[in-house]
Amino acid sequence: MRRVTIQPASPDREKLDIEIARLRGLDVGELRARWHTVFRRRAPAHLPRHLLYRILAYRLQADRLGDLDAETLRFLDRSGSAADVGKLAAEFNQRRTDLRVGTLLVREWDGQLHRVMVLADGFAWHDKVFPSLSKVAFAMTGTRWNGPRFFGLRDKPSTER
Repeated sequence: MRRVTIQPASPDREKLDIEIARLRGLDVGELRARWHTVFRRRAPAHLPRHLLYRILAYRLQADRLGDLDAETLRFLDRSGSAADVGKLAAEFNQRRTDLRVGTLLVREWDGQLHRVMVLADGFAWHDKVFPSLSKVAFAMTGTRWNGPRFFGLRDKPSTER
Protein backbone atom coordinates (compact mmCIF):
# COMPACT_ATOMS: atom_id res chain seq x y z
CA MET A 1 0.00 0.00 0.00
CA ARG A 2 1.42 3.35 -1.06
CA ARG A 3 1.25 6.19 1.41
CA VAL A 4 0.17 9.58 0.10
CA THR A 5 1.40 12.71 1.80
CA ILE A 6 -0.49 15.95 1.26
CA GLN A 7 1.75 18.96 1.36
CA PRO A 8 0.47 22.10 3.06
CA ALA A 9 -0.71 24.85 0.76
CA SER A 10 1.92 27.39 -0.20
CA PRO A 11 1.72 30.81 1.48
CA ASP A 12 0.77 32.36 -1.89
CA ARG A 13 -2.05 29.86 -2.36
CA GLU A 14 -3.26 30.51 1.18
CA LYS A 15 -3.33 34.28 0.51
CA LEU A 16 -5.27 33.64 -2.69
CA ASP A 17 -7.80 31.47 -0.86
CA ILE A 18 -8.25 34.20 1.77
CA GLU A 19 -8.81 36.87 -0.93
CA ILE A 20 -11.41 34.71 -2.66
CA ALA A 21 -13.15 34.07 0.67
CA ARG A 22 -13.27 37.84 1.23
CA LEU A 23 -14.86 38.30 -2.19
CA ARG A 24 -17.56 35.80 -1.23
CA GLY A 25 -18.60 38.03 1.67
CA LEU A 26 -19.01 41.20 -0.41
CA ASP A 27 -22.40 42.52 -1.47
CA VAL A 28 -23.19 43.60 -5.06
CA GLY A 29 -22.06 47.20 -4.53
CA GLU A 30 -18.77 46.14 -3.01
CA LEU A 31 -18.17 43.61 -5.82
CA ARG A 32 -18.82 46.35 -8.39
CA ALA A 33 -16.31 48.60 -6.61
CA ARG A 34 -13.75 45.78 -6.59
CA TRP A 35 -14.45 45.16 -10.29
CA HIS A 36 -13.65 48.81 -11.01
CA THR A 37 -10.37 48.47 -9.13
CA VAL A 38 -9.36 45.25 -10.90
CA PHE A 39 -10.51 46.00 -14.45
CA ARG A 40 -10.26 49.82 -14.34
CA ARG A 41 -13.80 50.21 -15.66
CA ARG A 42 -17.35 49.85 -14.42
CA ALA A 43 -18.85 46.42 -14.09
CA PRO A 44 -21.51 45.62 -16.68
CA ALA A 45 -24.86 46.59 -15.19
CA HIS A 46 -26.57 43.32 -16.18
CA LEU A 47 -24.18 41.05 -14.27
CA PRO A 48 -25.71 39.55 -11.10
CA ARG A 49 -23.75 39.14 -7.89
CA HIS A 50 -22.78 35.49 -8.48
CA LEU A 51 -21.20 36.28 -11.86
CA LEU A 52 -19.37 39.33 -10.52
CA TYR A 53 -17.95 37.14 -7.78
CA ARG A 54 -16.96 34.32 -10.13
CA ILE A 55 -15.30 36.58 -12.69
CA LEU A 56 -13.34 38.41 -10.01
CA ALA A 57 -12.30 35.13 -8.37
CA TYR A 58 -11.20 33.78 -11.75
CA ARG A 59 -9.17 36.90 -12.47
CA LEU A 60 -7.40 36.63 -9.11
CA GLN A 61 -6.54 33.00 -9.76
CA ALA A 62 -5.42 33.63 -13.34
CA ASP A 63 -3.19 36.51 -12.25
CA ARG A 64 -1.54 34.43 -9.53
CA LEU A 65 -1.54 30.93 -11.01
CA GLY A 66 -1.60 31.52 -14.77
CA ASP A 67 -4.32 32.04 -17.32
CA LEU A 68 -5.79 29.80 -20.01
CA ASP A 69 -3.55 28.23 -22.65
CA ALA A 70 -3.18 29.96 -26.03
CA GLU A 71 -5.46 27.52 -27.92
CA THR A 72 -8.35 28.07 -25.50
CA LEU A 73 -7.89 31.86 -25.61
CA ARG A 74 -7.99 31.79 -29.43
CA PHE A 75 -11.15 29.68 -29.27
CA LEU A 76 -12.83 32.15 -26.91
CA ASP A 77 -11.68 35.13 -28.98
CA ARG A 78 -13.31 33.61 -32.09
CA SER A 79 -16.61 33.18 -30.30
CA GLY A 80 -19.11 35.97 -30.63
CA SER A 81 -22.78 35.42 -29.94
CA ALA A 82 -24.18 32.59 -27.84
CA ALA A 83 -25.14 30.75 -31.05
CA ASP A 84 -21.59 31.09 -32.36
CA VAL A 85 -20.19 29.80 -29.08
CA GLY A 86 -22.37 26.70 -29.26
CA LYS A 87 -21.35 26.02 -32.84
CA LEU A 88 -17.65 26.52 -32.10
CA ALA A 89 -17.86 24.33 -29.01
CA ALA A 90 -19.44 21.55 -31.07
CA GLU A 91 -16.66 21.85 -33.65
CA PHE A 92 -14.00 22.02 -30.94
CA ASN A 93 -15.30 18.86 -29.26
CA GLN A 94 -16.11 17.01 -32.47
CA ARG A 95 -14.67 13.56 -32.41
CA ARG A 96 -11.51 13.16 -34.34
CA THR A 97 -12.38 9.54 -34.88
CA ASP A 98 -14.84 10.11 -37.70
CA LEU A 99 -14.01 7.09 -39.82
CA ARG A 100 -15.27 6.21 -43.26
CA VAL A 101 -17.10 2.97 -43.85
CA GLY A 102 -14.63 0.39 -45.13
CA THR A 103 -11.63 1.71 -43.22
CA LEU A 104 -9.49 -1.08 -41.83
CA LEU A 105 -7.96 -0.48 -38.40
CA VAL A 106 -4.99 -2.61 -37.45
CA ARG A 107 -3.72 -3.03 -33.88
CA GLU A 108 -1.14 -5.37 -32.48
CA TRP A 109 -2.13 -6.81 -29.12
CA ASP A 110 -0.56 -9.62 -27.14
CA GLY A 111 1.74 -10.50 -30.05
CA GLN A 112 -1.09 -10.81 -32.58
CA LEU A 113 -2.22 -8.47 -35.34
CA HIS A 114 -5.92 -7.63 -35.10
CA ARG A 115 -7.94 -6.12 -37.95
CA VAL A 116 -11.15 -4.18 -37.36
CA MET A 117 -13.38 -3.06 -40.24
CA VAL A 118 -15.44 0.13 -39.95
CA LEU A 119 -19.07 -0.55 -40.90
CA ALA A 120 -22.01 1.81 -41.30
CA ASP A 121 -23.53 0.48 -38.08
CA GLY A 122 -20.45 -0.39 -36.01
CA PHE A 123 -17.17 -2.25 -36.18
CA ALA A 124 -16.48 -5.82 -37.32
CA TRP A 125 -13.90 -7.98 -35.59
CA HIS A 126 -13.69 -11.78 -35.65
CA ASP A 127 -17.01 -12.13 -37.50
CA LYS A 128 -18.89 -10.11 -34.85
CA VAL A 129 -20.25 -6.58 -35.07
CA PHE A 130 -19.64 -4.23 -32.14
CA PRO A 131 -21.38 -0.88 -31.61
CA SER A 132 -18.18 0.94 -30.61
CA LEU A 133 -14.41 0.73 -30.73
CA SER A 134 -14.39 0.58 -26.95
CA LYS A 135 -16.43 -2.65 -27.07
CA VAL A 136 -13.97 -4.09 -29.62
CA ALA A 137 -11.01 -3.15 -27.42
CA PHE A 138 -12.72 -4.78 -24.42
CA ALA A 139 -13.41 -7.96 -26.41
CA MET A 140 -9.75 -8.08 -27.49
CA THR A 141 -8.14 -7.36 -24.15
CA GLY A 142 -10.67 -8.12 -21.43
CA THR A 143 -9.93 -4.63 -20.07
CA ARG A 144 -11.95 -1.46 -20.42
CA TRP A 145 -10.29 0.95 -22.85
CA ASN A 146 -11.20 4.15 -24.60
CA GLY A 147 -11.60 2.64 -28.08
CA PRO A 148 -10.24 5.56 -30.15
CA ARG A 149 -7.24 5.81 -27.81
CA PHE A 150 -6.62 2.06 -27.96
CA PHE A 151 -6.55 2.19 -31.75
CA GLY A 152 -4.34 5.30 -31.80
CA LEU A 153 -7.02 7.66 -33.12
CA ARG A 154 -7.36 10.05 -30.22
CA ASP A 155 -5.73 13.48 -29.93
CA LYS A 156 -4.10 13.40 -33.35
CA PRO A 157 -4.94 15.73 -36.24
CA SER A 158 -6.79 13.84 -38.96
CA THR A 159 -3.89 14.44 -41.40
CA GLU A 160 -1.62 12.23 -39.26
CA ARG A 161 -3.93 9.17 -39.36
